[in-house]
Amino acid sequence: MVAWAGVSLDGYTSGPKGPAGDTWLHEQATHPRTAEYFEGIWRGADTILLGRTNYEGFHSVWPGITRDENTDPRTRELGRWLDATEKVVVSRTLTEAPWENSRIARDLAAEVETLRERQGRDVLVANSASVIAELLRLDLLDDLRLFMIPVLVGGGLRLFPDGVDARFTTAGVTALANGVVGLHFTRA
Repeated sequence: MVAWAGVSLDGYTSGPKGPAGDTWLHEQATHPRTAEYFEGIWRGADTILLGRTNYEGFHSVWPGITRDENTDPRTRELGRWLDATEKVVVSRTLTEAPWENSRIARDLAAEVETLRERQGRDVLVANSASVIAELLRLDLLDDLRLFMIPVLVGGGLRLFPDGVDARFTTAGVTALANGVVGLHFTRA
C-alpha cells in the first residue's frame, strides 16, 4: 500500500482556496522532473485507491488530457495508465463510478485486506488525503512517497491528521526541480 501526495512545507496538500487555488501544487506536479519521479512510482502499481473527491476530479480532467494531441507524451502515457488501471473509489455516498475500470468500495479496511491478498504489484493511493489519513489510523500504509514543495500556504487540507502515531524510515530523498524534494518513507 503506497501513498503518493504533494505537500507544502506547513503540511497541506491543498491550500485555503481548495483545488481551484492550488497552482503552487499543480505547477510542481506537472514539472518534467516531478513527472519523471512520479512515473517511477505509478509504473510499479496495478491498482489505484482514491477518495471520492479525487476520483471525481481525476475523472473530470484526465480522459480529456489523454485524448488531447498537444499533451506531452509522458503525461499522455500517465493518462492511458489511469484509464487502463483498476480504480477503487472509497466512498459512502457515491452511487456509480463511470470511469472505465472503476468500482466503489464502502469499507476501506476490508478493501485493503482484499487487495493485499491478490497477486500483483503495488496499490497506489494518489493524493487522497482522507484515504491516506485513514490508512495511517488503521496502520495499513506501507510506503509513503511525497513531493514536498517549498511553500507555506497557511491553511487548507492537512495531509496528516492529529492523533496518528506512525513510524517511518527514510528510504530515499531526491532533489527535484525548483527546490521540490521527493521523499520516500517505508514503515519502520
